[in-house]
Amino acid sequence: MDWSAKNIYPFSAIVGQETMTRALMLNAISPSLGGLLIRGEKGTAKSTAVRALAALLPEIDAVSGCPFNCDPHEYERLCPGCRAKVNRGISLTARKKRIEVVDLPLSATEDMVVGSLDLEYALKEGKRRFTPGLLAKAHRGILYIDEVNLLNDHIVDVVLDAAGMGTNVVEREGISYLHRSEFILIGTMNPEEGELRPHLLDRFGMCIEIRGIEDPDQRVSLIKLIERFDRNSSDLMEEYEALQDALSHTIIRARERVDDVRISEEMVQLCSRLAVDACVAGHRADILMRKAALTIASLEGREEVIKEDIDEAADLVLFHRKRMIPQSSRHKHEEEEKSHEESPEDEKDQEKERPERGDTKTGDTRDEEEKRGGGNQRQTEGRVSNRPILETVLPMGDPFGVKRIQVHRDRKQRKASGRRSRTRTSSKAGRYIRSTVERKNNDLALDATLRAAAPYQKERTHEHVAIAIEQSDIREKVREKRIGNFIVFVVDASGSMGAEKRMIAVKGAVLSLLLDAYQKRDKVALVAFKGDRAETLLPPTSGIELAHKLLEELPTGGRTPLCHGISLGYQIIQAALRKDPNIYPLLILISDGKTNVSQYGGKPLGEAIEAAEEIGDDSRVKSMVVDVEKKGLISFGLARQLSFHMGASYFRIEDLRSDVLVDALREGQMV
Repeated sequence: MDWSAKNIYPFSAIVGQETMTRALMLNAISPSLGGLLIRGEKGTAKSTAVRALAALLPEIDAVSGCPFNCDPHEYERLCPGCRAKVNRGISLTARKKRIEVVDLPLSATEDMVVGSLDLEYALKEGKRRFTPGLLAKAHRGILYIDEVNLLNDHIVDVVLDAAGMGTNVVEREGISYLHRSEFILIGTMNPEEGELRPHLLDRFGMCIEIRGIEDPDQRVSLIKLIERFDRNSSDLMEEYEALQDALSHTIIRARERVDDVRISEEMVQLCSRLAVDACVAGHRADILMRKAALTIASLEGREEVIKEDIDEAADLVLFHRKRMIPQSSRHKHEEEEKSHEESPEDEKDQEKERPERGDTKTGDTRDEEEKRGGGNQRQTEGRVSNRPILETVLPMGDPFGVKRIQVHRDRKQRKASGRRSRTRTSSKAGRYIRSTVERKNNDLALDATLRAAAPYQKERTHEHVAIAIEQSDIREKVREKRIGNFIVFVVDASGSMGAEKRMIAVKGAVLSLLLDAYQKRDKVALVAFKGDRAETLLPPTSGIELAHKLLEELPTGGRTPLCHGISLGYQIIQAALRKDPNIYPLLILISDGKTNVSQYGGKPLGEAIEAAEEIGDDSRVKSMVVDVEKKGLISFGLARQLSFHMGASYFRIEDLRSDVLVDALREGQMV
């Protein structure tokens, strides 16, 4: 092939990303593998590799003028238009065509992707005609989605459905249309910008994670190659022409023999055992692992699958589907406690030799203070000072998994951006969900307008138009989009939170939400209350690095000024709403509901309830209460009482441990 004429960086010159290039070649050999998701940090040649792969693939025969790239030699796979020509005795003219990389932009609408009614033709001729979309253009080519995790979920659903079935079925605006849509699906994403939902992730056949090259020599080699390509791409392409030809022929030969590769019953059983060991959901992993192993064997020129092929296929297919629970630091804490119980003498010796975290006093100094205080913990804990003596910094707990919780949406329209909660929007951005007769933003819903006008066409005068439309027919679009939440964490850091190390679990949950908030482009603020007052540890921000550090170093101890904590969290939300009324605020209170510090001179619990009722009366604010009180014979239920007055969702600490709190925000249901 004449590679020098193509101003595309050569696939064979990509440095250091062997896993990625290998996975791309496997998908080029067997497009039915379901596509490849490439996860990696910025600047790791993800886009470069995809475009280089297209230049590596051989040309295809396509029907001239066909928007679906039909193969003239396969009648059963022809589009309705080409098939109609053949049935009328018209011969199809073939032409050679390069494999095309079709980019799916983040701003793509459903009409752009699946196709839609040709409105100009409908208005002029009064007839329906289908206009193909990107799924038609990508047939027999490569559909490339850069930053797929930032694409609207309903668009991702449509693309993955077409990739899985090999056809695009359109049922909309009075049109029923079906055409082939077989393509190599390649998606790339930077995990720092957010994750795909699990069910969408599972639809990708393979997934790999890549990193930047760490070897200095390879980095230098890469820099020199890029400089040569930028300076004179023809020279570099000419140098790699032989390697490009070799790779191209390797892919062609592997395609030809992949159907003849055999796999033994033992290897099929191994596929299923690996899938079961990885705790995957469903059977897609087993099927794709077998198919990937056959493709790997074909690429290597073997006639039968061996164990090494299964192992490589498992790495590609199971990476994003594993549901095994790793050994976590939570278990380490439990093991440490168990070992301490088994050897109390060793524990005492360690306490004498090493002071606790957050306490700078030596063991002798603490002993003297305990003698002076009579060993009375309540007296010491009740002191009001900047740093109570019994304050302790407990370690950070582990993040939790997810479990969806549904919360009713409101009808307010917002203009904010983000990736968490669905809300109606008054702008022209977002997903078109339905039409309305209300005229607000001049966002015409043409399909609904045409449907409204259709029944009256015989009664109306038509002057050089196919359809007569009146003011009463006009409909506007109601759109929905995702926005970010403004989350204010109000955390009880008093002495009661140190009991049974509840603060470890609380910190773990808050950390999970902080990480998720960063991915969903939320703003967060952190309020902690202990001693005689509440304190804003973190003002509203979109960054989480400082929040993570402050949370990790947050000490536990002292009295419980609950009212001040609730009031301060609400004050932060009110200030944010004054600056931007379009935000969607959420206050999360994590406490057992007990309080012993008054803010205004009244009863502490009564003041806390009044503060909770003030939030409950504000329809702009959603709230959540996590009860950390331990179940027992005597249970006060104060946190549940607060959630009632606050109009908040209520969860117990057990729910927190079963991952409910984390998912309450993660799936974007807080609207």
